[in-house]
Amino acid sequence: MYKTNDMRLSQFRFQLPEEQIAQFPTPYRDDARLLVLHRKSGEIEHKMVTDMVDYFDEGDLCVFNDTKVFPARLWGHKEKTNALIEVFLLRELNHRARYWDVLVDPARKIRIGNKLTFDEDPSIVAEVIDNTTSRGRTFRFLTDYDNEEFVPRLYALGSAPLPKYIRRPMDAETMQRYMESFHNQPVREMDMERYQTIFASKVGAVAAPASGLHFSKHLLKRMEIRGIETEFLTSHVSLGIFKDIDVEDLTKNKMESEQIILSERLANAVNRAHEEQRRVCAVGTEVMRAMEHVVGTNGQLKAYDGWTNKFIFPPYRFTVANAFFVNLYMPQSSQLIMVAAFAGFEETMHAYEEAVEKGYRFGDYGDAMLIVD
Repeated sequence: MYKTNDMRLSQFRFQLPEEQIAQFPTPYRDDARLLVLHRKSGEIEHKMVTDMVDYFDEGDLCVFNDTKVFPARLWGHKEKTNALIEVFLLRELNHRARYWDVLVDPARKIRIGNKLTFDEDPSIVAEVIDNTTSRGRTFRFLTDYDNEEFVPRLYALGSAPLPKYIRRPMDAETMQRYMESFHNQPVREMDMERYQTIFASKVGAVAAPASGLHFSKHLLKRMEIRGIETEFLTSHVSLGIFKDIDVEDLTKNKMESEQIILSERLANAVNRAHEEQRRVCAVGTEVMRAMEHVVGTNGQLKAYDGWTNKFIFPPYRFTVANAFFVNLYMPQSSQLIMVAAFAGFEETMHAYEEAVEKGYRFGDYGDAMLIVD
């Protein structure tokens, strides 16, 4: 048995068959499986996402992330050589000057002064003006579009920023079967719709708050009828969520900063739920991290607009939420490590072993897990 005061990255390794990494979402948002873990008893139940309402009472509170993913992945051609380059938009640095922070692949082919063109809109040209990291670059976009028209035109070039583990190396028959599940909707359009929560409203994320993808209008209506309250914060998910942890000693891991915005309304709702001893459920690791970053020493949540690079790993004492709705995450990921901090290391790893054994689907398009007392 491992001691939770000496957690190492290798302890969060488990065997995940490649076929259990979800390549597509379920045909309907709330049609995924749900593994329910009771963290006090260790009991595991196997349900469907639509059953999650049965674990909450009137007045309980669920907190969601309302960030909106923008189509961050573009493909351009290097001038002169015509080499194909993947461009991943990270953030806009200067709206007027059209400076953007990006990642490029293969990075060795892109140097300061190089220019990229895009087949979908030849009137937009990207010029490299700085190197930021090994793969990072600063682009200046050259175009005749005015400032208000440019960003929508830029987004029109992009596709949904799916994680790298969604590869879809499928034969034609398998792909056709999936497409029929989505009424033969083109893959790009399907991803643009489904790699986005239905309540997304604040543009700024380059990865989806995946736990929220399961919530349909029908499920939210059932929650409303039951009297479950819902509130929102904003956590603009960065690519750091997919970054491999490269240190064995978790105390030395550094997370990328993400912008978070928590309103006075949300803080009041959470504090009121605590006072009335009602359940507070964090939907997604970004929500949990944002609230834990902001909570005061007195246990009270407060309004906040800023950044967090908080990394949560066992042992950790959570003070805001007492229920956690999450996806099933990749081995050795920061999300899995946070889940283990909340539910207990042994309990979490046992639940994951059972999820693998019973064929659950993992990743952003995969199945879900609900952790309650």
